[in-house]
Amino acid sequence: MKQLLKVIGYARNLWPYYVGIVIFSVLMSLTALWTPFLIKDATDLIVNSLQAGSADVRGALFIAVWLFVADIANTLFTNWGGYLGDVMSAKLKKQLSERYYMHLLKLPQSYYDKELTGTIINRLNRTIFEVTNFANMFANNFFQMFLTMILTLFIVSFYSVELALLLLILYPIFLWLTAKTSRKWQKWQDEKNAATDVASGRFAEVIAQIRVVKSFVQELLEFRHFERRLQETVKITTKQSRYWHDMDIARRFVLNLIFFAIFAYLFVKTVQGRFTLGEMVLLVQLVNMMRFPIFNMSFIVDNTQKAIAGSKDYFRVMETRPDVADKAHAGQLAVAEGVVRYDHVTFAYNEGETVLYDVSFEVSAGEKVALVGQSGEGKTTIANLLMRLYDVNEGAITIDGVDIASVRQTSLRENIAAVFQEPALFSGTIRENIAYADPHATETEIIAAAKAANAYEFVEKLEKGFDTEIGERGLKLSGGQKQRIAIARAILKDAPVLILDEATSSLDNKAERLVQEALDRLMKGRTTLIIAHRLSTIAHVDTIVTLKNGAVDEIGSPTKLAKTGGIYAQLLRLQEADTARTKKRLKEFEIDG
Repeated sequence: MKQLLKVIGYARNLWPYYVGIVIFSVLMSLTALWTPFLIKDATDLIVNSLQAGSADVRGALFIAVWLFVADIANTLFTNWGGYLGDVMSAKLKKQLSERYYMHLLKLPQSYYDKELTGTIINRLNRTIFEVTNFANMFANNFFQMFLTMILTLFIVSFYSVELALLLLILYPIFLWLTAKTSRKWQKWQDEKNAATDVASGRFAEVIAQIRVVKSFVQELLEFRHFERRLQETVKITTKQSRYWHDMDIARRFVLNLIFFAIFAYLFVKTVQGRFTLGEMVLLVQLVNMMRFPIFNMSFIVDNTQKAIAGSKDYFRVMETRPDVADKAHAGQLAVAEGVVRYDHVTFAYNEGETVLYDVSFEVSAGEKVALVGQSGEGKTTIANLLMRLYDVNEGAITIDGVDIASVRQTSLRENIAAVFQEPALFSGTIRENIAYADPHATETEIIAAAKAANAYEFVEKLEKGFDTEIGERGLKLSGGQKQRIAIARAILKDAPVLILDEATSSLDNKAERLVQEALDRLMKGRTTLIIAHRLSTIAHVDTIVTLKNGAVDEIGSPTKLAKTGGIYAQLLRLQEADTARTKKRLKEFEIDG
């Protein structure tokens, strides 16, 4: 129940809707309770007319008119209250979604390293469905049911305290029996949610990498994996549902016994003359008005439990505190020269699994520095630390002498542009993807960035030019075209510091030349950190930093390191040998020659 109270806390700004719903619930209850009294009056009128032998047609029509008014009023109040409930649940859905999304955007890269995309999305969808479904049901049904129960008990007690007491004991008995099933039910629901999350996570992965699945002809394997997870949810649901309904039979049996006692008492007392026929009809209707809300509480409890179980993961995410956070008085980073320095940096993704050991080097203003080392030596980690996607465990990284941990993350990243090995584009138009660096960029600025990235020529040949839709992750573009769009985006950002995960190795010669020309323009005048994949690129940088066993091995110019016998010199010799063995060795360094 704690989760649902949190939801109410999140939605406290929706109080006008709650007030409106409560008002209409009161009016619905009053009009609903008015009807049994009118039927009582009609019953007494008819009995009296039959006994007297005279027909009171005017009185009968008068009661019929009031029944019509009560029905119309109840219809209006029900729908007006339902409208407020629907709008409230829609607004609640919007607020829960926005809070979740904003919080996810604030969480560090380490969170996403441990979670499947599909799982993250499924948690939101499940929570939104269950919680808003509960809120709508609660708003449209619970208030009316509660008020009807209170008013009915009050009216029945006026006619018979014994009947009121019998009705009153129904609720604690029902709630006690329901509480006995709740804990076990929620445990199964948690297991079912976990299995569904895994299935959804894999589903999203497969859709995102469908080409890989098809190329390895593993459609059936993936289907069986998905089917197995869903079958697990069926098994859990079978146990869960059987248990719930078995308990519901027990609950209803107890309630049926009590209702038997109520009706037996009511009918016997009417025969004995305690109640008139009209009063008996009134009390039968009132008892039935109590009967259906009690039995419907199974539905309400079921929805409540689903909302509680469905929202657990949501609030677990919302309570996750970022392990990369701005300090209380973090300032803005103002880059004058763009000197980047790694000062005795040590880092581990997980405790006891150190990736970088005491790394120190400097990238001077406007200098190009290449990181070289075998796969897994920490080249990408060094770049990620500069963007502060993770915080260093020891040491510091500075830009112009300012520790990046002391400034706001947004201001740090505003001063860094990145071009990744796999160009990360979004569905939408070419214009939108270039302007992602600056949504307020003018047409002239977008065109200039495209020209500098050698992208303008191919864009202009497209039927819709810059308004061409590129599909999810840019699937409608070639590798070279996607990379040039990514470079145009970085050019438009115009940041003083550049991270370049070189991505020309998988391109054909023409595309590679065009991309390399664009990269050369992008790097000009910028402090550039390069994760190099070609020896030709490494040969043209100012400084090479080689990594071995997670530590800096050598630092120097290409000319200097070519003579030391170190990693770079070894790579040059391997390139000259040009054998299958040497190519394999180059691949270990993520170098394509």
